[in-house]
Amino acid sequence: MGKGGEQRRGRSYDAELTAAVERAQQGDEDAFAVAYRIVHPGLLGYVRGLVGEDAEDVASDAWLEIARDLGRFRGDGAGFRGWTAMIGRHRALDHLRRQARRPRTALLEQDVLQMPGEHDTAAAALEALSTEAALALIRTLPREQAEAVLLRVVVGLDGPATARVLGKRSGAVRTSAYRGLKRLAEQVIRGGGGTTASGPERRTPGDAS
Repeated sequence: MGKGGEQRRGRSYDAELTAAVERAQQGDEDAFAVAYRIVHPGLLGYVRGLVGEDAEDVASDAWLEIARDLGRFRGDGAGFRGWTAMIGRHRALDHLRRQARRPRTALLEQDVLQMPGEHDTAAAALEALSTEAALALIRTLPREQAEAVLLRVVVGLDGPATARVLGKRSGAVRTSAYRGLKRLAEQVIRGGGGTTASGPERRTPGDAS
């Protein structure tokens, strides 16, 4: 599917999500389940990229907070995805502080990589690879670039929403996402070279860009 098709599908998901959130705020439990179904795979993938195998527990804590504070949310479906991603990030960072670990990009499930989002050429090229190859590519990125790519491609946030989640200026986030996606595109063009653990270009998300 081309970029135009992805954008139309993303808008369709956001329209459904907007309606579900509005009904959920009025006490409709089925509508909350719809919102959960749409948002959770991307949120779980993002959290998994930060905390690894503890993602299920951290995401559960995030959903408890989301359910508790749902009445305070104001915005549409796209805004809800950004709001939930911000809550997920806060819970992940709290967890990491308790565990004295740094955020890292870990394994993502295949269905997460197929979530709708605002994909550009590099991200679309990434999707054409096998899940294992895509993960290997993402894990070569410095942490800030990896997190920006996760938010843009996995959660499907736009640039300003990604900046709000990360607490950084939009320009800095755009630069991180651009550099990360550019590096991924270069790897794809070269046939995925330098992505194996023993390859000369192996890097971890904590390395400097």
